[in-house]
Amino acid sequence: MTTFDVTIPVLNEEATLQQQVRTLHQFLQLHFPTPGQWRIVIADNGSADRTPLLGKELAEALTEVVFLKVPRKGVGLALKTSWSQSTADIVGYMDLDLATGLPHFLEAFQALTEGGYELVYASRLHPKSRVINRPFKREVASRGFNLLLKAYLGVKFSDGMCGFKWLKRDIFQDLYEAGAQNDGWFFSTELLTTAEWLGKRIFELPVTWTDDVSSSRVEILPLAKRYINAMIALKKKQP
Repeated sequence: MTTFDVTIPVLNEEATLQQQVRTLHQFLQLHFPTPGQWRIVIADNGSADRTPLLGKELAEALTEVVFLKVPRKGVGLALKTSWSQSTADIVGYMDLDLATGLPHFLEAFQALTEGGYELVYASRLHPKSRVINRPFKREVASRGFNLLLKAYLGVKFSDGMCGFKWLKRDIFQDLYEAGAQNDGWFFSTELLTTAEWLGKRIFELPVTWTDDVSSSRVEILPLAKRYINAMIALKKKQP
């Protein structure tokens, strides 16, 4: 039996946390009914609202849910903390808004368990992907960022930013040592970059992705500045 942990990094998500986690829980319970095969890890990284309280309530109510308090803000830090404590065969994460259609997890799981792949990432830029409700400026920013990645770091993957990635846990330490160490959102891109550098077997997954504009807190210009600085730092680690 292949075990897996689904980590959900959260920050001030009291409005939707319980509903979304229960939706995910029901989906996984339906498709993976074997007790002990999986966990949902709510990784709280600095919430100042009722998110920690609600997360703990979910962990008490649902056997497969774990609440993890991360010492400070940072999606990358939340994921590193969760995965470094995991004993599952597969680790990965998705955003709380469940923007990537949940059935795609079944495809990712199959690619890792039967397809011989070591890392699976969702791509909104794959020709077969379907992107719904995405504002024009965010689409332009995403494409621009990914073009910059290819030009500056010489990578081949199409979408470094999509919050839906899965990997065999036994390669995580290799990726970390190769440079996947950022505490923020750029960690997601570092996973793919270092996996390419190390020659890991990567599967690009076309997905249906629905942008939840109402819940987005992303400010494009400050984020772009942080990403560029992180990109420059990562370039120095390139073999």
